[in-house]
Amino acid sequence: MSFRQLAVAAILALASLTNAAEKPAEDPIPGTDTVHGCYKSVGNLKLAETIEFNTQGACNTLCRSKQALVAASNAKDCYCGNQYPSKADLVDDDQCNEPCPGFKTEACGGLDTYTVYNTGERVAVGEVSSSSSSTATPSKTSSSVSDIPATTSEPTQTVTASNEPEKGSSTNVAGIAAGVVVGVVAITAFGGAAFFWLRRKRNAEIEEEHRRNAAVNAFISGGKPPSSSGGLSMSDSRLDPVMNRRMSDGSIADNQDYSRRILRVTNA
Repeated sequence: MSFRQLAVAAILALASLTNAAEKPAEDPIPGTDTVHGCYKSVGNLKLAETIEFNTQGACNTLCRSKQALVAASNAKDCYCGNQYPSKADLVDDDQCNEPCPGFKTEACGGLDTYTVYNTGERVAVGEVSSSSSSTATPSKTSSSVSDIPATTSEPTQTVTASNEPEKGSSTNVAGIAAGVVVGVVAITAFGGAAFFWLRRKRNAEIEEEHRRNAAVNAFISGGKPPSSSGGLSMSDSRLDPVMNRRMSDGSIADNQDYSRRILRVTNA
């Protein structure tokens, strides 16, 4: 081979290395990212991140970390989601001819086109309906994981507020009410007992005072002293009218005149 032929071959090889070509669509393989096709829309995929050296592997790795089922690239932009774009937006592979910044032989979309991948998270993946598909350029605002559509649509449970209180709260209220009632009854009983005890004590004091007054009055009137209990009387017998007689009755006649001289006759 002449030198000229070698030069032409080298130029053609270099050109082939610098011209990116979209890989043909492949059947999804679990755990491996595969090209799904070239689309003029990303459907409901959201911009996840702008990767300086974007490649098929870099974009799919990012989307798998977000547990997304679908990825898409356009130059440095990487999109993630859980549904393919609509089949109505599928275009020829040659329209995705933009070299990936991190690997020039791979195509990362094209002019208003996107290379769409299956991330390998799941083989069976749905697509958006043609009515919801849009060919407009998607927003360049990065999305969080919560912005990515859910993989499955779960039926929404509607929780209605109940007017009935919870059993736990009703039990607590009943317990508190019972405690309050018992406390009130206990305080009332204690107060009543204290009141009757004080009243009884007061009545006993009044009765004792009345008894002492009666004993003192009896003593003053000549009766028994307050401290006596049926013993001998302390009153003076001279104050007794019955005893107001002379103790010498029968010894000397009170009707005789003892001032006269009495002549006594004696026997010789």
